Amino acid sequence: MIPYLDLKKINQPYEEIIPAISQKILESGWYILGKEVENFEKNFAEYCGTKYAVGVGNGLDALILIFKAYIALGKLKKGDKILVPANTYIASILAIMIAGLKPKLVDTNLQNYNLDLDSVKNSIDCETKGILAVHLYGQITDGKNLRKFADENGILLIEDAAQAHGAKDQDKKAGAIGHAAGFSFYPGKNLGCIGDGGAVTTDDPELAKCIAALRNYGSAKKYHNTYKGMNSRLDEIQAAILNEKLKNLDTDNARRRATAKRFITEINNEKIILPDWDFSENHNFHIFAIRVKNRSDFQNYLSEKGIQTIIHYPIPPHRQEAMKEFSLLDFPITEMIHKDIISLPCHQMLANEEISFIINVINNY
Repeated sequence: MIPYLDLKKINQPYEEIIPAISQKILESGWYILGKEVENFEKNFAEYCGTKYAVGVGNGLDALILIFKAYIALGKLKKGDKILVPANTYIASILAIMIAGLKPKLVDTNLQNYNLDLDSVKNSIDCETKGILAVHLYGQITDGKNLRKFADENGILLIEDAAQAHGAKDQDKKAGAIGHAAGFSFYPGKNLGCIGDGGAVTTDDPELAKCIAALRNYGSAKKYHNTYKGMNSRLDEIQAAILNEKLKNLDTDNARRRATAKRFITEINNEKIILPDWDFSENHNFHIFAIRVKNRSDFQNYLSEKGIQTIIHYPIPPHRQEAMKEFSLLDFPITEMIHKDIISLPCHQMLANEEISFIINVINNY
């Protein structure tokens, strides 16, 4: 069986480094918010092209902290409306709601399944105070145009870059396009740790300082609480592992793109709708998502041939039981995507013969 994602194989190059890192930190006696976190924050900010990065507990917290910080700084207030794609993982919407803001779900386009400038222009109103642009599957859509539009209209552009590590819109990487961005380092991400982890990137010194306090109970100085904060701190071991993996992120992404290019150029089956991609670096192929009718039949066929697939995602957020307040809304494109979407294995450890096998099996479907 070709697994959808082989984390053991992906982490194999680090199997000697990780125990050494752990031992070093164990001996240091400093396990949270120490030098390893400081080093990773510096390195990740430099990698993304931002002035600041703040390490936090996970990707959801990264987004929540961005919104909470903007509220604390008076740039947003409770109840403000934030545009968010209807076609996303539920975390994008949860972050807005948990922060006390109001999500306005917007249907996405059928070309690359993300928000674009037209969909935002058609949805914005006088109550809109922010846009949460989700780089779904690892692809950036209209990034610089959205930032220009946001600046012209005096609203915030926040990136949900949880899947987009290293993706680039022209000369700007994910994390440096919006006013702030939230990243996840969940183990399956292109830059993944061996537990949970996340980060916020921004060029705004005031925002970075506020988030650094909010992640630590609202305290910039021990036992002095400026804000009503939370506990969401990237730990030293995860930060040190991320520092090592960050060195190889561009190489790993290039291998993913090479696999994706083979899939797009060599899969020839009229039943399959392949990703829309211009072969630039705007996609890191965290997920290689295709669409196919009779998805269960196709998935069973691949499974019988020894190819594991995943569905990202089977139920759209507005159809989830937890989101009943949106259940009467109609998003036909989002619902079509969720009905037909299926993800193929596409990671840096796939062998050439495995890639060829996947292509041949799909062409024979």
